[in-house]
Order: sequence, then structure tokens, then C-alpha cells
Amino acid sequence: MTQPAFDEKLQTKETSTQDELYEITQRATAGEISQYAVAEVEERTTWFVWLLVACCTISGLLFGYDTGVISGTLVTIKGDLGPAELSDSQKEFITSATTLGALLGGLAAGAMSDWTGRRLVLGIADIIFVGGALGQAVCHTVWSMIGCRFLIGVGVGLASCIAPLYIQELSPTRVRGRMVVLNVVMITFGQVIAYGIDAGFENVNGGWRWMVGLGTVPAGIQLIFLAFLPESPRILILRGNIDAAHKVLARVYSQATPEQVDFQLSMLRASVQQSIEIANSTTFFERFNSMITIPVNRRALIIGCGMQAFQQLCGFNTLMYYSASLFQEIGFNQPTAVGLIVSGTNFIFTLVALKYIDIVGRRRIMVFSAPGMVFGLTLASIAFHYMTLHTGGELVTGATYSTTWSAIVLLSMIIFVASYATGLGNVPWQQGELFGLEVRGIGTSLSTATNWAGNLLIGSTYLSLMAKITPAGAFGFYAGLCLLGWLFCLFCLPETAGLSLEEVQSVFRDGFGIQESQRMRDQKREVRMRENIKAKEMDA
Repeated sequence: MTQPAFDEKLQTKETSTQDELYEITQRATAGEISQYAVAEVEERTTWFVWLLVACCTISGLLFGYDTGVISGTLVTIKGDLGPAELSDSQKEFITSATTLGALLGGLAAGAMSDWTGRRLVLGIADIIFVGGALGQAVCHTVWSMIGCRFLIGVGVGLASCIAPLYIQELSPTRVRGRMVVLNVVMITFGQVIAYGIDAGFENVNGGWRWMVGLGTVPAGIQLIFLAFLPESPRILILRGNIDAAHKVLARVYSQATPEQVDFQLSMLRASVQQSIEIANSTTFFERFNSMITIPVNRRALIIGCGMQAFQQLCGFNTLMYYSASLFQEIGFNQPTAVGLIVSGTNFIFTLVALKYIDIVGRRRIMVFSAPGMVFGLTLASIAFHYMTLHTGGELVTGATYSTTWSAIVLLSMIIFVASYATGLGNVPWQQGELFGLEVRGIGTSLSTATNWAGNLLIGSTYLSLMAKITPAGAFGFYAGLCLLGWLFCLFCLPETAGLSLEEVQSVFRDGFGIQESQRMRDQKREVRMRENIKAKEMDA
């Protein structure tokens, strides 16, 4: 493209730095170093960004609350849905209905948001949350409960896909990972709240109805706040609404000069231009097919789906769904309160990830935390083996078990959850940064659907697996899957911290880009050092 054509296409203002702008935006389009021109601005994250992300993370709170609340609900429903006691299969149906709904919602969410915008999809999710929560609170049959849990699941699927994506597209590069982890923090906080409310209503007649019904409160709050949130600037540029995108960037970078905001907009337009051309010249099905046929997209999809599969197949959500039932069986008198310890550990160590995910990096945090998951699950398997020797390896309701081994089971769960929350609970949700804008909705939908498909598989087979191969065998099986996931991270997961959304795609040009991503990060670090030295010399 010639210089005049480039200027006309971007409609940039004439400035004394036009040649520099041309060079940098060309490199941005090619996936090279970009966005370092506003590095000094990104050092100060504005109040607007924090408020925007805080509102978005209510989706995470809803996600965590509605998936965590079922643990206490299952042990307090008793005969309120017809049967005197829910059978294992009925518990699995109720639990799995949410996951099936989330699978379908997650599959549709990304592509839908490309068409409607990110914000509207979050609003639809809130309406579904309200309807599903009220429906659960008044239902009187198992099948109506299953139907309402399915509806809630659709909302969870929409929110789990779009909230991280929306946050990523509105966050400065330097703190993008941390902003997404804030959403995960709210997921874990939602689970803590759910367990706390479960414990509070545990001995109240019909208290489970309050447990599920209170999910309407945060959904209603977010629905109101969404009216004041902007659309993603990348979506606005994709639609050709440049003025609106400029206003959003000016608020995100409120401490930048007008020239710096214009510069940022020009670079963003340059990087989005290729996505616009692809979107305008291809159909949805052609872009969907490109996820497999184009190597860059295929590698990104393998990582996105692989990390989400790892997150679910490790067995973590069995603790979220069944921890109260599990701790009740092994002899704890207040199983819901013990479950609160597990969810509290999850919340606390997600805060650790919040601090370090952009400092340590996605890859390193996974490589060092995954072995802790393997150790925790292996310890649990050993503890269950010795604890159940006198019951033939089975957990028998009413049997008396060694308090020492029960305590070791709890310790092993804390180790496992702490390791999970530090790495695997957060890193897969950075999935949106793996895909180019033209396929970002499709890629995040497929990755999120993989998450919920794995969740469905684990959640619907956990009780059966425990019965078939004993608790020791089940947790040993999950430990083996964690080991495979750790190997996947070692050989396939590149480092994306510090790279802009547009730079990440170039990492996958040749292979999975573990070395290439490090080269680009080193190059950006050198550029920043030179810029800082130059700034100090000018000040002197």
C-alpha cells in the first residue's frame, strides 16, 4: 500500500510524525511491535477503566454464584421437589442441566456478539439470569428445576464467553491479564457468597429457594449499569463508527494528550483494517472453516480449546458442585461450612493470580502451578484409599471414617484448589487474546463451548465414576489428566503477557510460538528501555 493510500484509508490527521505513524502502524498490521507509543500513558490505569471492568465482573459474580449455589441446594432440597430424597441421577441431571445450557450459550455467544456487540449479549445474559433464578425459587418438581437450571446455564455460557472478551478489548495491554483475572476473582467471590448463603439458609425451612432466588440481585444491578457502558472500540471500528471509538479511547486513556489518543486510534484502525476486509469479503461459515484451515487460527484454537479442556477435565468443578455432599459422606458435621473453606481458598489464591499474572506471565504461572494440582489430587487419592479400606474402597453413607484421613482429604483439596486458582482457574479465560478480530467471536465461542463440554462430562459422570472405580481411583484419574495438561502447557502454551491483542496473532505463524513470543516480549522491553532513556535525556 502506498503512503497516500494508507493515509486515505486511515483518514489520519496530518502531523509532523506522519512518517513515524506510517511505519509503526504498518508494523502493527504485520503483527510486529505496536502500542509502545502510549506506554507511558498505560502506566496509569484510569478510574474509568476500573469502573468499567468492575461493572463487567458482575457477570463473573453471577457465573460463580449460580454454579456454586447448587452445592448447598442439593443437600437441603430434601422432599420439596416431590421425591423424599433426590437420587444420584436426579442430582446429576440438575447439575448437568446448567452445564448443558452453558455449553449452548457459550457456543453462540461469541458469534452473536460479533453481530450485536459485546454489551448487548451481557444484557441478554442478565435477563436470563433473572428469569432462571426466579423460576428456580418457585419450582416444585424435579423437571421444572432442571429446566430452570438449564436456563441459568444459558446465561452463564453467554457471560463466561463475553465478559472476559469485552474486558480484554477495553483494557490497556499492560494490565489486560489482570483485568480478566478480576472477572475470575468475582467468579470465586460469587462462589464464596453462594457457600455463605448456603450455610446461612441451611437450617431454614425452604431455605434453598432463597439460595437460588437471590441470584436476581446482582443480575438486576448489572442490567442497570450496562446502560452506561460503552461498546468495545474494536467493534465500533469494525462497524465504521470511528468517532464513537475515539471517544471510548479518550476515556480509557484520559491522561493522554489528544495526539496520543489519535495515534492509538490510528494504530488500532490499522490492525483492525485487515479484519474488516476479511469480514466484508467472507461469510460466517467461511470464517468458521478458517479456524481449521488457516494454520495461525488452528494453532490458536488448539491452545484455546486445550486450556479450557484442561481446566475442566482436572475435576475442579466436581468440588464446586459436590463438595458439600462429599464432606458430608466422610464425616464432617457441617459440610457446607467445610465447603466454604474450599471456595475461600479458591478466592484467596485467585487474588494471588490477580497480582502476578501480568508480572510472572501466563505460561510461567501455569508451568509452576500445575504440579501442585497433580500433588494435591494424588494425595487425595492416597487418603481415600486408606480411609475406605474397611468399607471396601467405597464411601458408605453413615459409616465412620478416620478423622485423620478425613483431615488429609481436606488438606489435599486445599492444596489442589490453591494451585488451580493460581494458574488454571485464570489462564484459559485469557482466550480472547489468542484470536484475530475477524475470528475472535468464533474462537472464543468454540473455546468456551469446550470448557462447558468438559464441565458437562465431568459433572455428569463424577458420582458414577466414584461408584465404579472408587473415590481413590477417581481422584487418581483426575491427577493423571492434570499431568497430561501440564505437559500440554510445557510444549504448546506461549507467553502472551505484554503483547497487544494484535501482536499475539503473529506468534502462531510458525508453530506454537513459545520462542517467538519471548523474542517479541524482549524486543518490546528493549524499545521501552530506549524510550525511557530518551525521555530522561530530554528531561535533563
